[in-house]
Amino acid sequence: MMRWPWWSRLLAQVFFVLFAVGTLSFMMAETLPGDAAYRIAASRYGYDLMDTASAEAVRAELGLDRPAVVRWAGWLGEMAKGKLGTAMVSGEPVEHEVASQLGHTLYLSLVAWLMAVVLGLAMGLWTALHPAGWLRRGVDALNTVLRASPAFLLGVMLSTVLAVHLDWLPVAGHGEAEHVFLPALTLALALSPGFTQVVRDAALKVLGSDAFEFAQIKGLPLSAALRRHALPQTLLATLAYAGIQLVILIEGMVVVESLFAWPGIGHALVHAVIARDVPMIQGTALTMALMFVLLNGLIDALLRRLDPRMADAQMATEVQR
Repeated sequence: MMRWPWWSRLLAQVFFVLFAVGTLSFMMAETLPGDAAYRIAASRYGYDLMDTASAEAVRAELGLDRPAVVRWAGWLGEMAKGKLGTAMVSGEPVEHEVASQLGHTLYLSLVAWLMAVVLGLAMGLWTALHPAGWLRRGVDALNTVLRASPAFLLGVMLSTVLAVHLDWLPVAGHGEAEHVFLPALTLALALSPGFTQVVRDAALKVLGSDAFEFAQIKGLPLSAALRRHALPQTLLATLAYAGIQLVILIEGMVVVESLFAWPGIGHALVHAVIARDVPMIQGTALTMALMFVLLNGLIDALLRRLDPRMADAQMATEVQR
């Protein structure tokens, strides 16, 4: 049986996501209540200056009076040319608008992911080494609360305590390093319970292995044994779980960016929905979906590089099929 390379399967996923997410975004935008021409005119000129004449002018200019199927086919034609269309509010190409926002989202995502990994490694390794202590019970209780708390609630609580009452950090904004801390911490706290559980399970498995026991018998210090045996295995488990956590990260990005006025993809998606800017809705939704697919593919490739047994196992599964 012919075995397709991993990058070809990733490319097929990308094309499927482009079509499915773009089409679903268009359909959902079409079902939103209200007149799109009035919403777009209000976003362009302001609610005080918007009137029926300006709304009808927008309708004629953008072709909103054409059937939805025709407009959807036009979007497919733009996609075939490698373009995302033109934003209805600003009049700029969607790819230019998205490109200016993507850097902010990637920056916030990277900081939040690194914070979550550090928190997960620290709490997971500590509770694995001290399974019966009061700190273990405290970490479990904290993780239960964090799992049950939506990102919006975590963001409000953190901004109220750290920004309003203690005045340690700005409530919102961007441009300085301190602006990224609150939104990144909000996302990291939402991700950390899963990382903690994965790291703890992987560490307990390594700590109970014959290799770790033999390392201690031959006189290797605990810190060195952890560094040589436990840490590599827990890092592999953390990277494997990172792909799953990307779903939570991308979902939380919309809420957190809007809450902290962070100028990223999620913030732009909310404004596009309010303005009924269909090309921007499709462009931002596609970008977020592609981020998920591509980052998952990169993590999978990295794991194959670090642990060739994964590639061998998948090859055996495909041969059996």
